[in-house]
Amino acid sequence: MPIHNPGSGTLLGEMPVATEDQARQAVETAQRGRREMAAIPAHERARLLNAVADEIERRSDELTRLLAAENGKPIRQTREEVAAAIRIFRGFAGEATRVLGRQIPLDAVPGLESHLAFTIREPLGVIAAIVPFNYPVELYAHKAAAALAAGNAVIVKPPEKCPLTLMAIGGIVEGVGVPAAAHQVVTGGPDLARFLAATPGVQMISLTGSTAAGKAIAELAAGTLKRTHLELGGNDALIVCADADLERAAEAVVLGRLARGNGQICCAVKRVYVEDAVYDTFAEALEAQARALVVGDQLEEPTDVGPLITESAAVAVAGAVEDAVGAGARVVVGGPREGAFVPPTVLLDVAPRAKAVDEEIFGPVAPLLRVGDPLEAVELANESPYGLQAAIFTKDVSRAFSVARRLEVGGVVINGSTALRAENLPFGGVKLTGGAREGLHDTLLDMTEQKTIIVMDGMA
Repeated sequence: MPIHNPGSGTLLGEMPVATEDQARQAVETAQRGRREMAAIPAHERARLLNAVADEIERRSDELTRLLAAENGKPIRQTREEVAAAIRIFRGFAGEATRVLGRQIPLDAVPGLESHLAFTIREPLGVIAAIVPFNYPVELYAHKAAAALAAGNAVIVKPPEKCPLTLMAIGGIVEGVGVPAAAHQVVTGGPDLARFLAATPGVQMISLTGSTAAGKAIAELAAGTLKRTHLELGGNDALIVCADADLERAAEAVVLGRLARGNGQICCAVKRVYVEDAVYDTFAEALEAQARALVVGDQLEEPTDVGPLITESAAVAVAGAVEDAVGAGARVVVGGPREGAFVPPTVLLDVAPRAKAVDEEIFGPVAPLLRVGDPLEAVELANESPYGLQAAIFTKDVSRAFSVARRLEVGGVVINGSTALRAENLPFGGVKLTGGAREGLHDTLLDMTEQKTIIVMDGMA
């Protein structure tokens, strides 16, 4: 499996594709790993995770550059991603010592007054972590660090287009003393993901990816009733009210859609609903900011937008823009695709139910739509089958909260971009976005099993 720089085409390395026998062996090995991790006390698990964070930090320059080369994101952004992974490992190191149970008063039930009940949380067992290409290091940390913190074994399937950085981090994890059987990085494509979902030796699948992939994995996982943790597609709406700070709102679209991740983010701003009274002024502000973005080599510091993950991905995005223009939209910023590079594109006069609005475009494209008022924008936003995040720009606090309550999503950002994810917040959505929540205080609970223990006459 050759790994190329998506911008230059340079061969960066080759990775093996696991056979089914090798995948089965990984699952068998993980059974030993789950027992080894479960036997490690919480303070030692915390020490191991902190040691991983320290070593990633020590090698951050190397990892930042490797990630940019294989992924296509500008190096300033991969630097931020590696820093986020460090914080996540340290955050879960703390959470490893706070896997708390409850004491439940049985005197609430007549006849049980003298008994004592409490709960403990135990590891699930083996977690399969299916990591996407867009933020592989950060999302790997959310899955693998949580699994290890809870005392599980984890099998990591890195993205097939950019697995090199995760392979390097896998070496770091083993090097600090995490049992090798408890943390395995197995490379492969969709066949490997399907095998991990179907095999009975895995207790949970944690997947970040498309809704189509999530449905397929969930169907396979149902065969063994394994737990699924799905963070899937999004089609996030940003609403610009007439009283908004238009320059700040335009910046949120630029950073939250056109620049960050080269537009390849599930929580990117994908639909912009603008009140008619300020539509033209906002469009001018967005156009000016979008034109200032630097497109180029992702390894160069000034670059704002690099190549998409593959040329075929860029072809799909360019095709979506052509479809929108064919349906009546106007391109005011943008240009022709060059290989895997798609220039930041702003579309005006987009129809409310155009394909460019209804379907998630995974690239740096911002469609603008006119609305009469914020409630019309809410109605259109809620028509989407996805429900990850949304945003509203307004100076009216009451309007902001009213709209936030009406939006059918997992998170609402007021006066900011939807492309916001902090590791200590629950992140995830409703409807076809999957329903899971990922974060320091949520993932760990999902990766544990609750056990109730009753002591008869313990309070006699």
